[in-house]
Amino acid sequence: MDRIHSPRVQHTDVVDRRVVVNPQQAASLLQAVRTIHPSIEAYFACLYYAGLRPAEARHLRESNLWLPETGWGFVHLEGSTPTAGGEWTDSGKSDEDRQLKHRARKDTREVPASPELVAILRQHLARFPSGPDGRIFVTRTGRAGTPLAGPYARPQSMGIVYRVWDQARRESLSPLLYSSPLARRPYDLRHAAVSLWLNAGVPATQVAEWAGHSVNVLLRVYAKCIYGQDEAVRQRVQVALADAHSTDGYD
Repeated sequence: MDRIHSPRVQHTDVVDRRVVVNPQQAASLLQAVRTIHPSIEAYFACLYYAGLRPAEARHLRESNLWLPETGWGFVHLEGSTPTAGGEWTDSGKSDEDRQLKHRARKDTREVPASPELVAILRQHLARFPSGPDGRIFVTRTGRAGTPLAGPYARPQSMGIVYRVWDQARRESLSPLLYSSPLARRPYDLRHAAVSLWLNAGVPATQVAEWAGHSVNVLLRVYAKCIYGQDEAVRQRVQVALADAHSTDGYD
């Protein structure tokens, strides 16, 4: 009997464009978070304005920030604090500090902080004390001062993050959008940030550096989120060809 060859399922991690919020929607969601639970507004703002992974935001300390009174600042990333079951960590805790994803242990990454993010972070630091080690996003009930989603806060801490995010979506989005994939997870704010950079014309090499990706992975993962640039790209090519033609001796 001939063998039956079934096609291999192709797994993809390409970002679905439907999860990506636009700047107006992002601002509305952050405003809702500010009303519901102001101490974690800056956490979500870091995901959207700086494109941080949630684990990178949980690792942030005051020493990682440069926040001028006006203009752009920057966020200097030195590590991440992912959350996993204790059986998956060397320490047996539910989370532990690690190096940046896809980086060597001592590698760092610098990301620009827009004036909007600078303002939110300055307000956060003025209003909410950091943890004993300078960590910005910490629990503020129970074992106060432990990292957000730290070993003593789980599941309560991440429960707050997801409950607040769900409530913010419900309050700021229409019922139709709330039931859609749009920004369903906090992580989708990072997708929105990277998509915004790419569609604003920031070179892919620079976006990859800010996001902590290789250029190849960046363009593959966000292939469906790059749109609206066709006409601008064609005009740039046309200008380049026109310049070349004007100097080729045929005029």
